[in-house]
This record gives sequence, structure tokens and C-alpha cells, in this order.
Amino acid sequence: MKTIHLIAPSGASLDIKSPLLGMEWLKQKNIAIQNPECTQRVYERFAGTDEQRLAELNDLPKLGLETVVMVMRGGYGIHRLLPDIHWQAIAKAVQNGLQICGHSDFTAFHLGLLAKTGAVSLSGPMLNYDFGRLDEGGVPIAPDQFMWNHFITAVDDRKLDCSVSAPQDFLGQTNTGLLSGLLWGGNLTVLASLVGTAYLPDQQKTKGGILFLEDVNEHPYRIERMLMQLLDSGILSNQAAMLLGGFSAYRLYDNDKGYSLERAIEAIRKRLPSNIPILTDLPFGHQSNKLTLPVGAAATLEFSPSGFSLAAKW
Repeated sequence: MKTIHLIAPSGASLDIKSPLLGMEWLKQKNIAIQNPECTQRVYERFAGTDEQRLAELNDLPKLGLETVVMVMRGGYGIHRLLPDIHWQAIAKAVQNGLQICGHSDFTAFHLGLLAKTGAVSLSGPMLNYDFGRLDEGGVPIAPDQFMWNHFITAVDDRKLDCSVSAPQDFLGQTNTGLLSGLLWGGNLTVLASLVGTAYLPDQQKTKGGILFLEDVNEHPYRIERMLMQLLDSGILSNQAAMLLGGFSAYRLYDNDKGYSLERAIEAIRKRLPSNIPILTDLPFGHQSNKLTLPVGAAATLEFSPSGFSLAAKW
């Protein structure tokens, strides 16, 4: 990887320092940065007007085909743009070598691209949080080495290989297994918002898939409610397996009286067909130690009560 082209399709940067720190860290790795000015755009809560952000996406096919495109941050904003994105032109550029990486709100782009074209994109690190993160006192935090290693492997070798050692309490009737399927998913809130639209891959495309999910700032009852929506719409029962990543930064309350994220997963486990395993502790989400996951690639999953491994090459 020699060049990263930045885009800011969603929220404006929450501070001035993070994007500058992120760009400086990447430059120290001898990576050229294109389009840095996008990190300074502000229109209301967005990183530019709808027209600016849409044009930035639709200009991606003009980039050099070995370029890695990286999103500045998430927030909200992609949904406004979906009907006017030039999906086929972007997919052609991806098939010729362009790579596009982001997560959170960018889940809508990943899923729209997969639904419309079948092209693979990368659910992975973004500039501000992963390369320019600050602690509560405003002191820079070094990028996570696990994240960096997997990102480099993804963009340079187009490969995913990860093993997770953690007890698996929601496997269902099958304690061990080896399966293959389409790897897809992303942020749960964004994915749920696409149900019933042309930007969520249909059930024929995702049948027997490996669905990964994560979220941030969502109480477990909201997570349960969104998972119930996916269950009742037939999406979850159409999968070969579910992978749950980080569900972070929520707060439990006194009136929860013992209700927790684990109880929410148990409620889904009871209703989900028992032959579909639910696996937890996938290192992915709004957290520093995240994988780079190829949305739309064929993947292999091997699991047992003590953990799982996930692999793909695209």
C-alpha cells in the first residue's frame, strides 16, 4: 500500500486534532495521503453538503486502481446519498483493484455495493478513531498493532486469517463445525435500517451466509429489538452462522434488574433455529483491536465451545 485516498461521506470531524494526527501517523509509514482537505469540511453535522459528499464517492472510479480509499469517520450521512451513488462504476473500479475501507455509518455503502453489484469492500479501520485517537485528556493514543497488522494483510495480500480463543455459550445444538459462506454485515443499527430497501442484499444472495454485527451506544434492549427485527424478517434464519463483535459504550440502569447483553443474546438464541451458531467476541466494532473484514467475500468458519477461526481470500 503506497497511497490512501481519504473520503468523508458522513459526519464532520468532532475535533481538529484527530484527522491531522491520523494523517501524520500514516505518512510516517511512507503512505501518501490524498484528499486531506475533506477532513476539514463542515456543513451542519455533516462533512460537507450532500452534493460534495456524493461527488466525492462518485469520483472514486477516477482514482488509481491500486489506491486504498479510507473513510474519515462515521456518524450519519450515507443514507441521504444512496439513490444517487454510481454503484456500477465504483464496482468496476473495485474489480480492477480499487479498495474501499470504513465501518459504522459506512455499513450502508458496503451493503448497497454488495446488493447492487456483488463487489467486495472492506469493513475496517477509519482515519480518526483508528489512526488519530485521543484519550479523555486529548493525548494521542498509538494505533492498535492488531488492527494495523490485519489491515495491512487485507489490503496487501487480500486475505483474512483470525483465531479467537473465548468461551462460546450460544452455539445451539452444534458444538463444533466447519462451514463456508458469504461474509457480510456491519453495524447493526445501519443494517436494520436497510431492511425492506434495495440497499440490503436479498436473501437469495445471503443464503447460508456468515453474518457479522457490531454496534455502539445502544442499550441491550435496543440490540435485542433490532435482532428480533432481523429474525422476524427471515434474515437471521437464512444464515449459516452469526458473529457478534463489540457492542460497546452502553449503560445499564437500575430498572434493568439483571437484564444484560447476555440476556438479549439468549432471547435470540431461543428463537433462532438451533442449527445456526451464534459466536461472540469477534474482534470488530467501535474498538481499537478490530479486524478488516471483506464484505461480500467467501469465507470459512471453524468453531468449537472454546473459540473459532475465520478465514477468507478474495
